[in-house]
Amino acid sequence: MRIAVCEDEEREREQLLQVLKACEPDQDAECFPNGASLLKAAEKQPFFDIAFLDIYLPGENGVTIAKTLRAQSPDTAIVFCTSSTEYAVDAFSLYALHYLVKPVTEQGVAEVFRRLKETHIRKRETITITSKRMSHTIYLDQICCLESFQHAVEISLADGQKLKVWGTLSELESKLGRKFLKINRGILVNMDQIAQMAANTCVLQNGARLPVKARNSAGIRAAYDNYIFEQLSQQNDR
Repeated sequence: MRIAVCEDEEREREQLLQVLKACEPDQDAECFPNGASLLKAAEKQPFFDIAFLDIYLPGENGVTIAKTLRAQSPDTAIVFCTSSTEYAVDAFSLYALHYLVKPVTEQGVAEVFRRLKETHIRKRETITITSKRMSHTIYLDQICCLESFQHAVEISLADGQKLKVWGTLSELESKLGRKFLKINRGILVNMDQIAQMAANTCVLQNGARLPVKARNSAGIRAAYDNYIFEQLSQQNDR
């Protein structure tokens, strides 16, 4: 297992490493004092299995770093470590594995690895589509958005791929599940891939900016907020 720890304070970094060693004695973590060094190391394969990120880094925001890391390595589990719950909603909108409030405890880290094991065991939902006469089975959690264009639908994936499928958006919508939200006519987004939801624009983690239907903007925002708080409640109940 490849583990990353991004923490600029030496005392807190050493304390986290001690707790990690107590929970996973056979594992060694790679340590980084800032987001830039973490992201550089994250380019190498195999990708990190899990990354522990301090949210408050000098001149940096751990949530922003996590968004870039998620784009580079979608399967890396992200755990935020912080002294405040200020960014909790942002963290869970990234589908973070856990949110640990300092001082980090053995109980909290043990829960992290329990969840990590659970996500590896749990079957990821997929959808099978045909694009350019080839069959593709893709994970639903890797879909960023779907956009309808003249009798076809373009599916944008987290790794940058775009797949064109002949048919209607409504035909696909019924196979996607409740985490997909219609923000405009012909546009569906994966709510786990949303970085920011504004009144007229939805910004995805990959940087894409999509228009939100003005007439329904309040209802769309409410649906998104409800989904995020449901995810937050479910994770806190585990």
